[in-house]
Amino acid sequence: MLAFKLGSPPPPPPLPSLTQAKKCGRFRVFAGSFKTGAGTAGSDDGFPPFLPKEVEKIKDPFARSLAQRIERLPVKVGFSESCIMSSCVKPLIQSEINPVVLLHCFDSSCLEWRCTYPLLEEAGLEAWAIDVLGWGFSDLERLPPCDVASKRHHLYQLWNSYIKRPMILVGPSLGAAVAIDFAVNHPEAVIINNDQVHEVRDGNFLSNMWNDSVMVELGSTSAVQVEKLVLINASVYAEGTGALARLPRSVAYAGVSLLKSIPLRLYANILAFNGISLATVDWTNVGRLHCLLPWWEDATINFMSSGGYNVIAQIKQLKQKSLLICGECDQIVNYKQVVDAIMRLIPDCGHLPHVDKPSSVAKLIAEFSQGDCH
Repeated sequence: MLAFKLGSPPPPPPLPSLTQAKKCGRFRVFAGSFKTGAGTAGSDDGFPPFLPKEVEKIKDPFARSLAQRIERLPVKVGFSESCIMSSCVKPLIQSEINPVVLLHCFDSSCLEWRCTYPLLEEAGLEAWAIDVLGWGFSDLERLPPCDVASKRHHLYQLWNSYIKRPMILVGPSLGAAVAIDFAVNHPEAVIINNDQVHEVRDGNFLSNMWNDSVMVELGSTSAVQVEKLVLINASVYAEGTGALARLPRSVAYAGVSLLKSIPLRLYANILAFNGISLATVDWTNVGRLHCLLPWWEDATINFMSSGGYNVIAQIKQLKQKSLLICGECDQIVNYKQVVDAIMRLIPDCGHLPHVDKPSSVAKLIAEFSQGDCH
């Protein structure tokens, strides 16, 4: 649970550029996609207005750049009367390769991908960085349930409303459990043939009628929601939040308040990174920025008291081709094989390779997305 995400390594070397990828005809740039923010006036520095004002104090250029691109999209969910304005970073391009959807660690945000995200775009990938319900920068003033089922449903509805294509789902640390839970619980596909849509669940045809919960517009004859999985230092063998789920509410709130404190976040940096210095408070400011939203404590308590993720039994049910990326010096999770996943070790790297070694992670994701990671 101490999988915090902070840190900014030196600028990584570039992958193949967008110009090179465009010449190959692998993607198209969305019209107007270079505008930042959420469609309304933000700060003088271009940050969207819903971010905590402390974002302006962050010095990390990667974090500042990605923060300027965070948007809120309306997502309709069955457990709320109104749409949830859900935070994410949308892709600038649409690629012929299926989109890469980036989740994040426990109690984190899409800013976790600040170093790797631009490299994925440089490689010509269509990348979405999504805030899991209950964390990140979504508007949760009307607090929805933030348990596992609600997080799964929210991710499905966001995919169903905006992505609508098979995806490579990427989950670091506890985000790997989020990815596994989603992949196992949403095995359905759609077959489009002669203007008829058939919903398929586990290979069985259910109907010949259009189902509003499955909206896929593709030129191919079939598609699954999760084509492949990328699991990074996967925290998937914990049995939920354990005794934390049974804490008295006053004790739980005191613990959560401690969770966002600067001293604890600094200590988490020592565990998460290989050879990080405590001198860089800016890294901590990036990682705890979402904690400054007024509903963060309530949403976190809601998740913790619900029991959290327990996907041990689901791991063996995975049918998707999977890539397991592990930092060789991870002090939080002992890496172990996940079913038939391809495993890749990154040397001299801690718990968060996508922050610590973004070039290595971007290269592995790009190769795996293109089918070249053998």
